[in-house]
Amino acid sequence: MRREPAGGGPVQADRPPVPEEIAELTDPGNREDPYPCLDKLRERSPYRPLPGLVVLGRHAQCSAALRDPAMSAARDRANLSPTPRGPRTRNFLHLDPPEHTRYRRLVVGAFARRKVDSLAPRIHEIATDLFQSAADSGTLEVVDDLAYPLPLRVICELLGVPFEDRRLLQDWSAALSETLDPPLGQTAARVTTEAARARARFVGYFQKLIKERRNAPRDDLISHLTQVEENGQRLDDNDIVVTCVLLLNAGHETTVNLIGNAVLALLRHPEQFDRLRADPALAPAVVEEVLRYDAPVQMTTRVAREHGRVGDTEVHPGDTVLFLLGAANRDPEVYPDPGRFDIGRSPAASHLSFSAGTHFCLGAGLARLEVAIALELFSTLLVQPRLRPGGLTYKRNLNLRGPERLLIDVDGVRSG
Repeated sequence: MRREPAGGGPVQADRPPVPEEIAELTDPGNREDPYPCLDKLRERSPYRPLPGLVVLGRHAQCSAALRDPAMSAARDRANLSPTPRGPRTRNFLHLDPPEHTRYRRLVVGAFARRKVDSLAPRIHEIATDLFQSAADSGTLEVVDDLAYPLPLRVICELLGVPFEDRRLLQDWSAALSETLDPPLGQTAARVTTEAARARARFVGYFQKLIKERRNAPRDDLISHLTQVEENGQRLDDNDIVVTCVLLLNAGHETTVNLIGNAVLALLRHPEQFDRLRADPALAPAVVEEVLRYDAPVQMTTRVAREHGRVGDTEVHPGDTVLFLLGAANRDPEVYPDPGRFDIGRSPAASHLSFSAGTHFCLGAGLARLEVAIALELFSTLLVQPRLRPGGLTYKRNLNLRGPERLLIDVDGVRSG
């Protein structure tokens, strides 16, 4: 973003009606295929549909602005804030350097490459069991039978959370997911009664576990977070609670969607599925192309710190900048024939589905590993998997995109 001297007037109190193209994007009827609308918004990018809101959808614009220190991750700085202003959260997802850097350093060790890679045998074991137990019946409901339990079991074991509590955690996480939608029309991020209740229950649940781990540490992430120290700095209980909720909610939910989107893309593109069957080592490439083609996180936001410009569009301090990641990942200036699903595509890994810059997704390596193992087994264990007619419905979330139900029929399951 090009800087200019501070200026610009205050955001108008009364917003004009939501423009047609924004209403189209937020229309629940377009959840199954939002990409025609995203294509139109990308063509208009940069675009100011409302006072206080700037929309970016081109890959180059999004990539540069996500790395721009003039773009703040602190949502409470926004003039278009969907929630009441209040105390700043120490969730490092919504902090800027140097605070963000300090908190992230204390957590990042748990997601180091060597640590993540060591989880591969256990992930393989969990996924194999899930395929065997579900597909023996001749059907697999991908979301409930695979996509939810696989990453949830992994993150529960990593954190040290009893897996028998998974239904509680899954329900609370789903309630919080709707608050991650951006401030657009009727889908504006909100703290509903259900979400507030889920957050309170998460806090109480993890406070109890943290107390137990401080008294009797184990070999798990919660114990690590209670003990980790750098330059005399440590995490307090609130920091640990927020981090645990973030890992379960933002991290787990996105991996669920990535698995569902990947299975659906393969079933809808049998020639690409045949390539994976012939060479299961292509599974990591499939993950990258799915991240580009049908991103589990469709958008993110930043708040402008300074007066400046993106292209010909003025950006004022306090403006919310909405990054349409799903549109950027299909930018024809970067990806030839972007609407084609192609697991041999290069450079698929230049997608922005894990964001970019200082807030690049901490759990990207773990998500990639979990989904690659799941897809490798999906291509080798199941006999003739096929989408059942009427077996697909989408979640109502605008931002976290993925199937709510994905039912497939199979002719059998091979031994792992």
